[in-house]
Amino acid sequence: MPLLVYWITEAIRWAGALAGLFAFVHALSQRADAYTAADRKTKPIWLAITGGSTAAMALFAFFGPGMIFWLAGLIAALVYLVDVRPKLIEVQRGGQSW
Repeated sequence: MPLLVYWITEAIRWAGALAGLFAFVHALSQRADAYTAADRKTKPIWLAITGGSTAAMALFAFFGPGMIFWLAGLIAALVYLVDVRPKLIEVQRGGQSW
């Protein structure tokens, strides 16, 4: 049973790290002026936030003494994915809603 728990926690850990990596790559690929047009922080700030969150999730375990850093990284990546990313997409499409 402990081996199963190990693999489940590792899967959660790396799924979070991949979400952070996706957020970082998306932040990297966006235009810098889109961030200010969307009324969000600047592009370098979001690159630092998403890059740091990805590093935290890759370096610290989901279950262990560094879990607080892993959890903070996950929250930072999710804020980008559910708040900033949709606004950037909307701004770059011209604000049209279908």
